[in-house]
Amino acid sequence: MGDLSAPEFEVAPPLTLGVEEEFLLLDPATGESMPVAAQVRAALHGDARRQSRQEFRHSMVEMVTPVCTELTELREHLLTLRRAAADAARAAGASLVALGATPVREGHRSVPDEPRYHAMSRRFGPVAHDPAVCGCHVHVGLPDRELAVQVGNHLRVWLPVVHAVTVNSPLHDGSDTGHASWRSMQLERWPSIGPTPYFASAAEYDATVADLVEAGIMLDPAMVYWYTRPSASYPTIEIRVGDVCPSVDETVLHAALVRALVATMVDDIRRGTPAPRLRSCLVAAAHWRAAHHGLDGDLVDLRTTRPRPAWDLVADLLTTVTPALTAHGDLDYVQQQLSRLRRAGTGATRQRQILAGADGDIPTLLHHLAAQTTTG
Repeated sequence: MGDLSAPEFEVAPPLTLGVEEEFLLLDPATGESMPVAAQVRAALHGDARRQSRQEFRHSMVEMVTPVCTELTELREHLLTLRRAAADAARAAGASLVALGATPVREGHRSVPDEPRYHAMSRRFGPVAHDPAVCGCHVHVGLPDRELAVQVGNHLRVWLPVVHAVTVNSPLHDGSDTGHASWRSMQLERWPSIGPTPYFASAAEYDATVADLVEAGIMLDPAMVYWYTRPSASYPTIEIRVGDVCPSVDETVLHAALVRALVATMVDDIRRGTPAPRLRSCLVAAAHWRAAHHGLDGDLVDLRTTRPRPAWDLVADLLTTVTPALTAHGDLDYVQQQLSRLRRAGTGATRQRQILAGADGDIPTLLHHLAAQTTTG
């Protein structure tokens, strides 16, 4: 990396942000998935209805913020959208829960009645009918796809740390999986999900995607589900590595770190700093460890390929992006939220603590999570 404390660091104008959050719709008494997404979306009104999206499961709903520049603006939109969706879910008899993976069971695994979803079901079989999982996708504005591809190369070093910060899905089929992000493990069954490969150019990226479509790995370019990708719809780079966050402030922290990383990598690229050529198997291993441990243990430092305490790497990440956070006016907020996260633990850690205090009663846990979903 370059000398990121150098005074020539510039972010002008501030990079824009947008966030997509996926939520589960669960039975408040049993924790089982409820196939009521259509009713929930129909009950939304105004901006909330326009900012909602149909997802791949009848037990999920996605809410999408407008484009933002300030974290306070992003936070307000997230809170408003979550509360509107939670109200609509209650009207349908369900709880809206910010949880990365289905915690108990999903009895209704049919896909919505759309040709593309049916095509995915035919092509990928039972994989396409796994229980629902929910992520948080952050879009950061960039002026062109070539820069987005280059930024993706640079991000590979740090994304496992971001991954570890967001873990929020330790449960599957009513039990603790031993993983902090079961969502990440479950998604590995898809052939087009995982760490983004290194690409020398946008042309190489496009050619590779075309080859994968031709090989039948993807139905179309929209099935690029790598952890970073140039958006197919917006002038952004999309980061897709995280579980949906338990609370609004954790989502804002995630978005702020991602934006600062993107800005830092843009600065490195403009200085001529090359992206490390990391072996893909080591990048995958670093993400596996992040999904397994979260911040409770060691992570792989991809600068050295050696394990180090997770919070030491979080400190290194913060040091790396401090100039970008300062330029955006986000440093104090991020420092406060990281301190809070270190005291309270990740979403996965807190779920285990609540379960331990509730003698393993999952409905009690989900009651806590539903309340947290609509608070700061």
